[in-house]
Order: sequence, then C-alpha cells, then structure tokens
Amino acid sequence: MLEHGAAPPAGDSDPRPPSSGGLATRLMRRKPVERLVAEGGKGEGGTLRRSMGMWQLTMISIGATLGTGIFVVLGEAVPDAGPAVILAFVIAGVTALFSALSYAELAGSIPVSGSSYSYAYATLGELVAWVCGWCLILEYGVSVAAVAVGWGQYLNELLSGIFGFTIPDALSQPPGDGGVFNLPALLVVLLAMVFLLGGAKESARANTIMVVVKIAALLLFCGVAVQGVRSGNYANFMPMGMTGVSAAGATLFFSYIGFDAASTAGEEAKDPQRDLPRAIMLSLVIVTALYCLVAAIAVGAMPWQKFEGSEAALAGIMKAVTGQSWWAVLLAFGAVIAIASVVLTVLYGQTRILFAMSRDGLVPKVFSKVHPKSGAPRVNTVIVSLFCGVLAAAVPLGELADATSIGTLFAFALVNVAVIVLRRTRPDMPRSFRTPLSPLFPAIGFVLCLYMMGSLGAVTWVVFGVWMAVGLVVYFGYGMRRSRLATAEK
Repeated sequence: MLEHGAAPPAGDSDPRPPSSGGLATRLMRRKPVERLVAEGGKGEGGTLRRSMGMWQLTMISIGATLGTGIFVVLGEAVPDAGPAVILAFVIAGVTALFSALSYAELAGSIPVSGSSYSYAYATLGELVAWVCGWCLILEYGVSVAAVAVGWGQYLNELLSGIFGFTIPDALSQPPGDGGVFNLPALLVVLLAMVFLLGGAKESARANTIMVVVKIAALLLFCGVAVQGVRSGNYANFMPMGMTGVSAAGATLFFSYIGFDAASTAGEEAKDPQRDLPRAIMLSLVIVTALYCLVAAIAVGAMPWQKFEGSEAALAGIMKAVTGQSWWAVLLAFGAVIAIASVVLTVLYGQTRILFAMSRDGLVPKVFSKVHPKSGAPRVNTVIVSLFCGVLAAAVPLGELADATSIGTLFAFALVNVAVIVLRRTRPDMPRSFRTPLSPLFPAIGFVLCLYMMGSLGAVTWVVFGVWMAVGLVVYFGYGMRRSRLATAEK
C-alpha cells in the first residue's frame, strides 16, 4: 500500500485549490488516494473497528444480493421475458461481472467505506463524486425499502401456513397496491437497525447465519420444484423477444447490487487489500449460479403467464408442485430470513457511504459521528433506517426496484470509468487485483451499463432526472462550500 501522506504524483490536480480558483477548478478537485486511505475509519468522536475477514465480507455481499431477485423481483420480471427470464438473469449477471472486475480493482487499491463515491473522488473530481454518491443514496437507500416491501408478502405466506391468518392488506400493502401502510416493511427495517446499532462484528455474525439459511431454502426449492418441471412450460421461450428480455434484465440488475456491498466495509475489514477483491468476485459467482438455477426450475414448474402480480412466486410453486402447504411454509420461512438479510446488509452499506460523504464535508457531520462503545455510526443508522422504513411503508415495489436499478447502473458506469482514469494517472500504484484486459473490460462494462439504463422506462428516467436535479441543488447549496477540500486553505 502507498505511504500515507505521500505527495500526489505529477498529473494529479491539486486537491486543495485556492478559494480564488474558478468554478471548474473547484468542481474538478480530487482527493488523493493516500489521503482517502489515511482517513480510513476516522469519524466524529471515534473510529470504525476492523473486525471482518474474507468470509464475513463475502457473506455481506451474498447477504445483500442473494434473495432479492429470486424471492421478490422474479414475479415482476417473468411477465416481461417469459421463460427467457433465465437469459435476463445471465445478461444482468454478465453486466454485473464487468463492473465487479472494476470494483475489485478499486476496492483493493482504495479500501475505504465510500465505495464508488470515494473511487470517483480520487479519479473524476468532486462534482462527479457527489453525483455518484447521490446515486448510491438512491441505490442503497431505496433498495432497502424495495426489498422490505417484498418481505411482507412472504411473512403473510408464513403466517397463513402456520397460523391460518394473514395481516390485512390495509396494513401489509403500500398505498396504490390496495393498502394504507405497509407495517411489515417498516418492522423489518427497524429490526435491521437494531442489529446495526450493536456494531459491525455483531451484524456480520447475524448476517452469516441468515445467509446459510437462505441458501438452504433455495436448494430445498430446487430439490422439490424440479419434480414439477414440464418441458411445455419452456415453449415459446422468448414471447416478448429481446426487447422483453432486455427490460427484464434491467429490472433484474436490481438483484445484483449487493456484490458491491463488501466495498462499503473497506474501513472495517482486517486485510481489505487482499480480502475485498476476493469477496466481491466470489459472491457474484455464487449468486449468479443460484439465480439462474432457481429461475430455470421456477419457469419450468409453472407457466410464465401465472407469474403476473406474484411477489411470493416460489412459495406458490412449492405448494402447487407438492399439493401440500407445509413445503410452502418452509420456503416462506427461508424467504423471510433471506430478505431480512438483504435489508440488513444493504442498510449497512448505505450508512457507510453517508459516513464517508460526511467525513468529506459533503453532507452534515452527524452522519460521521461514531459511538465510542460500539464503534458504529449510530445516529447515522437511526436516521437512515427511519427514512427507509417510512419509504418502504408508502411506495409500491415496482417503482422502487426500477428507480434503484437506474441509480445502480449509473454508479457502476462511473466505477468503470474510474478504473481507466486511475490506470492512466497512477499507473505505478500497487494493486492487489487488476481488471484483465483494461481498458477493454472496463469500457465494455461502461457500455453495458448504459445499454441497461436505456432499457428502463420513461417514468424511471423522469424520476432519475428529478433525483439528479435535487442532488445538484443540494451540492451547490451545501456540499460545494462545506467540502473539506474547499475549506482546507481558508
């Protein structure tokens, strides 16, 4: 690793321009890699604790990824692609792979909590970093809410199978989907908050247990549902053509956002340069294989037309194949645990990104305040959890999933660009992992991200545009003037 405090090499812009510098100079100021790493773990009043090895980091990535696309979003994607939803998972997985290679290189070189926000700050300048961070807030914060919405569906399946009753729609569906307030969605976010308040080590232990349970649940589904597979269900494999497959792939990309969750733990990993790249790549391989396997069996066991409107599709398939409700109860239990794990790990990632942005002065200091006893940013965690919980209780799943996908794709596109830029500006910097065939692979990752963004609907683009406009207002009104780089020489 580079020596802390080393001067930036020739070619790096001065990260602390004088106050008299032009607007363009201020917007393009970069934060040196050495300074990013030197500040790792340091917050207001305390420091984050390095307590996680490669196993815990891999489980964080799997915990944030595995379950969302299969247990929740599958019912949204199959009506678009038909049986070709399997291809949609492959397309989304390949798109994620190219970006994962870029993430792995940067996570090993710049092992900090800010993930792609910090990578952009070191390579593309403060304004681009802010835009990336603003996208990450959309990606992580909104995806917590989206996943929590689906959790309530499986909770009702579980309650119905065990006790014979369900939570009324008025209290288990958001407005617009037949409900008034989605209480289960709020409760699962608050439960995740309680774990996170205990500290990263305790949260990682709870997540590992939940990951093992949900992998077992998915393997159980495959073992039982394969008995109901009928070759006729694969007929008319691509009913909507490649347009439908692309649309489904863009929606399902939402299911892959978790692989970058390990990168948000850069300041709490014991050996981040070694373990972060390994955890990112290993988790993506495991998740993609399970997604494709489960999707292939699911569409083979139930006609694709019946997936419409189903947010608990796998439990329904288990019940239809066996004719016995207790199989569905077992799967519903696994899904409840699986989705809770996603909520926990993605919420963790969101708090750490805001922690990094706060430390840089771009958002209020309260988000980087660390509790000295637990080593966790407790106030940050409470604020983010309450926001995500209320959002989950009030907004329908489909709109949330698509909004998350576009924010994710934009952030991933910037990460691919950051790899290319850092290779040119810092060619001699030690890298524990190197993206193969750079700049070709990062360029492919960038193009694929733009392609997937283009497959999303007009409404999603409008929402994204409004979100970006609000973000720029916040930056120019608050972040640009309070940035620590901006105030360093005042």
